[in-house]
Amino acid sequence: MTKIYLVRHAEATGNIDRTFQGMIDTDISDGGKEQLKRLRARFCKIPLDKIYTSPLKRAVCTAEAVRAGRDIPVVEDEGLCEIMCGVWEGKSWESLERDYPKEYSDWKNNPESFCAPEGESMEHVYNRIISAIKNIAQKNCGKTIAVVSHGCALRNFMCSVRFGDISHLKNTDWLEHTGISCIEYDKDEIRIVFDNDFSHLDESMSTLKKQGWISGSVKKSE
Repeated sequence: MTKIYLVRHAEATGNIDRTFQGMIDTDISDGGKEQLKRLRARFCKIPLDKIYTSPLKRAVCTAEAVRAGRDIPVVEDEGLCEIMCGVWEGKSWESLERDYPKEYSDWKNNPESFCAPEGESMEHVYNRIISAIKNIAQKNCGKTIAVVSHGCALRNFMCSVRFGDISHLKNTDWLEHTGISCIEYDKDEIRIVFDNDFSHLDESMSTLKKQGWISGSVKKSE
């Protein structure tokens, strides 16, 4: 059996500026740095064999917090990157709603059909993240792994685990920044141990609550 901790990156500057980040390599915000301190304190007690991360800076910094100063290999994997959104990237959410009403409506109401102009389709992200995490599990049979990725990518993966079909993406919660989910692979079977646990954060540190985004409930675990 392989245990995998899935971690969303800490709050980044684009989350504060309310711009679409996608593949833009944004820095961790001041609030995100506080989140990382809490994440580091939590993970220093969790044994890990290896950490995999998206190569984007906000994910790599989060992976280092998960590493917590230990001699644990950190491997960058492009399959764990955030959705690439073409002309949307770097634009404010207000301008996207105004200038791209069809795509914006899909993002909010029919996310499984979303594709920004010159961007990656949501269906491609769904298949990409499933393949990336499945490959990681197969390479690390019997080990305990951490995987650091992004909001949209991890939402797609958890949709696949919970529902097995991208059509349920709208019904899949967003993970909090530095929120942790834990899954176990036993051959081709996947079991959710817990989902979107951010109990290491004070309520005032929640990025999603500050922005009014829907997030899952806190589940106590490790």
